[in-house]
Amino acid sequence: QREFTQKKTFTSWINSILAKHTPPSVISDLYTDIQQGHLLLDLLEVLSGQNLPREKGFNTFQCRSNIENALTFLKSRSLKLINIHVADIIEGKPSIVLGLIWTIIFHFHIEELARTLACTYNQPSLDCSSAVDSSPKASRSAKKSAKIKERWKISATKALLLWAKEQCSLHGSINVTDFKSSWRSGLPFLAIIQTLRPGLVDLEKAKARSNKENLKEAFRIAELELNIPRLLEPEDVDIMNPDEKSIMTYVAQFLQYSRNLCESEEDMQEKVREAVSWLAAQEKKLAKLLIDTENETYYQKYKEMMSFMEAFNQEKNPFLPVLSSKRSEAELSKGQQQMREEWDKLISQINKWKVKLDQMLPSPLDSIEAWLQEVEHLQAEDLPDLQDPFKAMFVFREIIVIFKGLMDCFDSHLDTLQSFKNEDEKNMPLVLPEKLEEMKRRL
Repeated sequence: QREFTQKKTFTSWINSILAKHTPPSVISDLYTDIQQGHLLLDLLEVLSGQNLPREKGFNTFQCRSNIENALTFLKSRSLKLINIHVADIIEGKPSIVLGLIWTIIFHFHIEELARTLACTYNQPSLDCSSAVDSSPKASRSAKKSAKIKERWKISATKALLLWAKEQCSLHGSINVTDFKSSWRSGLPFLAIIQTLRPGLVDLEKAKARSNKENLKEAFRIAELELNIPRLLEPEDVDIMNPDEKSIMTYVAQFLQYSRNLCESEEDMQEKVREAVSWLAAQEKKLAKLLIDTENETYYQKYKEMMSFMEAFNQEKNPFLPVLSSKRSEAELSKGQQQMREEWDKLISQINKWKVKLDQMLPSPLDSIEAWLQEVEHLQAEDLPDLQDPFKAMFVFREIIVIFKGLMDCFDSHLDTLQSFKNEDEKNMPLVLPEKLEEMKRRL
């Protein structure tokens, strides 16, 4: 299944690049079409912007020469080609071909894009130069360069994940912790689209739809509205363990789209001023609401919060492009720094309000909510990046023990929630039905 998904995803990605070649070319079957070497060289020429040496014919010697030229070029950029040999590519060995294409995708597509995020996420910076150095120092620095690149591979993946997390964080509780099952619901794809192009999706409606419906909608909108090639199908993602490399390849295209959304500095500053003004108005509105509802029932307080959040989420759409701008602190103007501070402050106040309301839930819902938050926090927490495998296993086992302990309460909490009678002595609802449905969905 994984090999099939990768072959399909990688073929679609390659064809989206080859369409830019002069003349354009296309791959029908990855394993056979790559054997001649011509399409591999076409791909590398588009990605690098360089003309590479090649044999024009198609006999065995010429095909071997073209593949050797492609691999030599990749090695000149300090790329590790472990167990990737010319003979295996000529034979069209699936694991070798997929490994080669992934190396190309990661270097030219994901690493290059993640580099633009390096300052923002405090990741190690790399010298972008890929020229071949023939000086005596070159051989001594080759190993050092390879080590840096190996560390950067981890950093590039993390940078892309952090970027995806931040796009989703603008839309409430849509958690992204990996490039696997986190994407299964389709909601992260839709949230990123909503951040990049506000108004294209309805996330509230999406939460009530099936995974496949959301994935189908996300891929359709991305292709039609954002011109992002459809590399995946819903059935590739809505499975127990989706392919990480295929999802990373697709998500990186959204980052590419965001990089292309360039505006003039003057327009940007005007939007920043409007955003700061709107954030200040929202802060006043929230402060007034807290005072006005101080003596209201829990039901009324939660209803007011729902109303505020509905308006807030709708009104923030025009400001999402500037709010989600990922510049480093050094690159921010004074207005952008103020906007970021105001945004963080307002989100913090909203979250505190939500926490306070959750603590006010009538018994036994308050204890179920506290349990839910504890489980969700554990699930969302990144595993520590430990180099010592024994220490990592020890930490992982500790987390499993905690998780199993929490899950002992699952059945009783589910029974309690399903049998909860939502009315007081006057037959009035204690909790908004939407809150109960939200808790059931999270459970």
